[in-house]
Amino acid sequence: MVLETSSVNFELKSEDEQDVMIESFQNFLNSLTTKLQILIRVREVDIDNYVADIAKTKNKENEAVYKNQIDNYCEFIQNLVSGNKILSRRFYIVIPYTAEEDNDFGLVKEQLALNRDLIIKGIERLGMKARQLESIEILDLFYSFYNRSQIKTQELKGQTIELLINENYV
Repeated sequence: MVLETSSVNFELKSEDEQDVMIESFQNFLNSLTTKLQILIRVREVDIDNYVADIAKTKNKENEAVYKNQIDNYCEFIQNLVSGNKILSRRFYIVIPYTAEEDNDFGLVKEQLALNRDLIIKGIERLGMKARQLESIEILDLFYSFYNRSQIKTQELKGQTIELLINENYV
C-alpha cells in the first residue's frame, strides 16, 4: 500500500518548533507496529505543456488587452524557467506486506488498512496530510521510475491502461 503525504517546511520553523517536530516524529516512528519505507520523488515539471495550455486560451479571448496579457505571461514564464529546471517533490510512505503461508486476502487487506489508519493518524499529528494512492496512481508512479525519458511526452492515464489491456499487450 502506498500513501502520498504533504510536507512541512522544516527550515521555516523556529528552533523550538523544530525540536517539537523532531520529538513528535521520533515518537511516531517508535509507535509503529509495522515496517515502512519513505520515498521522496523529485521530478522535473513540464512547463512547456503548461505554457501551451495558457496560450490556447488566447484564441478564446475577444479583448486585445487580455490577449496581450496572455502573451506577456507566457513570455514571463518562459524567461523565468529558461536555463533552469523546475522540480516538484512528492513524498510517499510505502507500507509493505510480507507473505505468510496461510494468506487470507481479507485478513491481509484488513491488516494493511489498520496499519494505514495508524500511519495516517501519526502523520496528521505532525501537521501533515496523507492519503492512499489508487491503483492507477501507483502504476503512474512506477511508470515514471522506469520510463524517465518518456514521462514528459507519454503520461500514463487510465485510457492508456485500458487500451493496453484490451489489445492484450499486458
